[in-house]
Amino acid sequence: MTRLAIIGAGLMGEDHARIVGRDLPGALLQVVCDKDPGRAEAIAKAHGASDVASDPEATIARDDVDAVIIASPDFTHAPLSKACIAAGKPVLCEKPLSQSSAECLEVIEAEQNAGKQHVMLGFMRRYDQSYIEMRDALTSGRLGRALMMHNFHRNVETPAADFTGAMAITNSAPHEFDVVRHVLGTEFTSVTAHQPRRSDTRVAPVVMVLETEDGQLVTIEINNNAAYGYDVRAELVGEAGSVAMNNVAYTRTDMKLASSTRYDADWRGRYHEAYVRQNREFLRFVETGTLPEIASTAWDGYCATVVAEAGAMALATGQKQPVQLMSKPEFYAGRKGAAA
Repeated sequence: MTRLAIIGAGLMGEDHARIVGRDLPGALLQVVCDKDPGRAEAIAKAHGASDVASDPEATIARDDVDAVIIASPDFTHAPLSKACIAAGKPVLCEKPLSQSSAECLEVIEAEQNAGKQHVMLGFMRRYDQSYIEMRDALTSGRLGRALMMHNFHRNVETPAADFTGAMAITNSAPHEFDVVRHVLGTEFTSVTAHQPRRSDTRVAPVVMVLETEDGQLVTIEINNNAAYGYDVRAELVGEAGSVAMNNVAYTRTDMKLASSTRYDADWRGRYHEAYVRQNREFLRFVETGTLPEIASTAWDGYCATVVAEAGAMALATGQKQPVQLMSKPEFYAGRKGAAA
């Protein structure tokens, strides 16, 4: 039985605890760790954890913990990932690895010095059926050469009043940055970023146009104040056709001369199955020591952060910015654009 610790008892921590408790045969929720003891206790009780804690480093070091899921605030991700590497324990870290590419490189260096991959990054969209089918349509040759990929990511409203366009790029868009790299199997070379003007003080959508090493164009719209619901979709356009992602709605209501479907309020329902698949793959990683074929690595976390930094600079300056990655270490070879 693999004994897991979850660090962070917020929304994501609770979701991970629920998945471990219900959907991961062979896994035991050993510890829930959070600075709020009451919150940790509530989640531990609800999902069958054996213990609670408040010190993340001490939790990682425990002899009765085999692997760790990090769902604490963003600024803790890189330091706690390094602590897991130092302890020799596999870690599933929620995105981003860091909002600083320099800090991502520290994790990469620590992992290389350890001589073994420890970090699996929580870019769960790679496990979503829509993106799986989209990638398969390309890699099987059915679409011919990929030309463009269009993406939009819409939320009901911003999570905080001080949310900015730059934060839309650094907080929301990394999921698109990663999954586009994964689907296309290539890297970005440049980015431009634009915002329309709203009639109120809410942050306006951000629209980015990115170019890839293989000569494709990618558009990404991040609209954190879309008002109508949580909505993420994409279309991959090839020379022989296109594949478009549908909104996931299990029912349709017909009444009063109208037909309608519902949107979720946030990401958790839309991507629940992707999270379950991801966490099952993480468990296999812990058991076998082999990182899953489509999983995101620390290198992928670094790449997403570099693109986000360039995108934020493009928005601030109004100028196209290059996406400049360091040379890919041999340690992560064989995963071009995260495509195995």
